[in-house]
Amino acid sequence: MNRHLSQRLGFFVLTLVALFTVTPIVAVIVYIFIQGSPAISWEFLTVAPRSGMREGGILPAIIGTFYLTIGTAAFSVPLGIAAAVYLSEYAADNRWTRLIRLAIINLAGIPSVVYGLFGLGLFVLFLNFGTSILSASLTLSIMTLPVIISTAEEALRAVPQAFRTVSISLGATRWQTVRRIVLPQALPGILTGVILGLERAAGETAPILFTGAAFFLPRLPGSVFDATMALPYHLFVISTQVPEMPIQIQYGTALVLLVFVLGMNLIATVIRSRARARRQW
Repeated sequence: MNRHLSQRLGFFVLTLVALFTVTPIVAVIVYIFIQGSPAISWEFLTVAPRSGMREGGILPAIIGTFYLTIGTAAFSVPLGIAAAVYLSEYAADNRWTRLIRLAIINLAGIPSVVYGLFGLGLFVLFLNFGTSILSASLTLSIMTLPVIISTAEEALRAVPQAFRTVSISLGATRWQTVRRIVLPQALPGILTGVILGLERAAGETAPILFTGAAFFLPRLPGSVFDATMALPYHLFVISTQVPEMPIQIQYGTALVLLVFVLGMNLIATVIRSRARARRQW
């Protein structure tokens, strides 16, 4: 009897903790939706700001955020997965690899403003890329690499060793085993790390503030060497730098950014679910 009572009490406490965790998140999303939905219209999503950004829409910021996210993914995803494959499948387990893993974990905790200053010094000034999409994407890529490497390596290590043993015993090389067996089985976990990294990049303000974001641009960027508007920085600007800014525009911009990030998460969840359905363990 005491065992059953303890079990019910434990389930009740866990449920209560889960509710306390989820409720604030849901409350924030609902509040932003209620406050921001009146501002959402076709014009708001498809035209540029005007009248000191107090009217019009946020199209350049949406396009700029999309460009920065794609640029970040183009640089960080291949490098991150390649590094994870090397650490998991090829590198020997010694002092140096343990030191590298520790450094990767520590890099994931560095404040984003530090990455912004690093990108300013390296990409904007030293390599002379200027304040541009390229500089901002490279800076965001460096910032997201530790997350992608760590989660991808854990996903690769979670694949049972028997899969590798059977594949190699059948005559496959180590690379064929990694490419055809290990990577497909680890795909759900790898996608989780990729989306976590890209979501962080899409919502960051400090790194792009130093490397690629513009206060206002009347036109869309024409190349990777142009500066761009972005939703996080645009939200910061209209909330702190523009007097008499309508509150609906601020919350409308926040709602669009929230939908952008949640949309990425939804797409990744669908892909991850399909990959898990094909997984053999």
